[in-house]
Amino acid sequence: MPEPLNAFDASILDQKASKAGPAAIDIAYQRLGNPDAPVVLLIMGLAAQSIHWPDAFCHALAGAGLQVVRFDNRDAGLSTHITNAPPPDLPAALAGDLSSVSYTLSDMAADAVGLLDALGFHQAHIVGASMGGAIAQTMAIEHPHRVRSLTSMMSTTGNMSVGQPSPDALREVFAGPPAVTRDEVVQQRLRASRAVGSPGFPADEKEVAARAGRAFDRSHDPAGIARQAIATVASGDRTERLRHLAVPALVIHGLADRMCDASGGRATAEAIPGAELVLIEGMGHDLPPALRPQLAAHIAEFVWRAERR
Repeated sequence: MPEPLNAFDASILDQKASKAGPAAIDIAYQRLGNPDAPVVLLIMGLAAQSIHWPDAFCHALAGAGLQVVRFDNRDAGLSTHITNAPPPDLPAALAGDLSSVSYTLSDMAADAVGLLDALGFHQAHIVGASMGGAIAQTMAIEHPHRVRSLTSMMSTTGNMSVGQPSPDALREVFAGPPAVTRDEVVQQRLRASRAVGSPGFPADEKEVAARAGRAFDRSHDPAGIARQAIATVASGDRTERLRHLAVPALVIHGLADRMCDASGGRATAEAIPGAELVLIEGMGHDLPPALRPQLAAHIAEFVWRAERR
């Protein structure tokens, strides 16, 4: 049965599209808005699922006259999990040994293109957050004819000298034994929200906990998260390739981001010709309730300007 977005709103339903080819996978997605409107494809980040794009944010984009598609990356949520792969070894990958890499961001970008193919969309406005921003950048680099505009949020270029997390934040997020049970995972997510969320725009902890629980119920796959992390490491620095982009680009970053320093957003905007940069005081590495209308308005206004071009 399709899964309603929440108890009050069944207008976004989980569906699946199959990506053809030698490594065929299923991509779970939800779609909202006028089917004749410009398409905004939302790509979420590491250890996150489609449902981590807040409902209110999606509805704000749809309310601005856009069609919204959000989906689970491979190894997340209800999309295919790559179980026939070598055990992921993140410390080894960080040290330069990429033998446990199962796929790269190029493969994940190709997944997004495959979803557009399955839905019959030639082009879309691509919006990515965190690792999703890196996937969106890769999509614009490798499939530019499919990208009508690019929005990169709380992300970086892959250059290890910028966009790095705060060591203190990492310790706060990953302190203690691995979270295994549903309650442990929910509590870990709450700790992470407190550590890297937006100090100027407090999170709704009941909402954070409820979404974490729902994400656990949809899929809890620590090995899949590690495979995604290794894909990010293995994909390297995109800076020089970003310099050749010819698509409209918007870069949004929080000045209080402790998971991906704002230098990553600045470097992304500097690399992409003509990119617009929006830096937000008090914003961390999340999409808190008070910021959702502002973020949706920034993106919708940018998308409609790109459409008018």
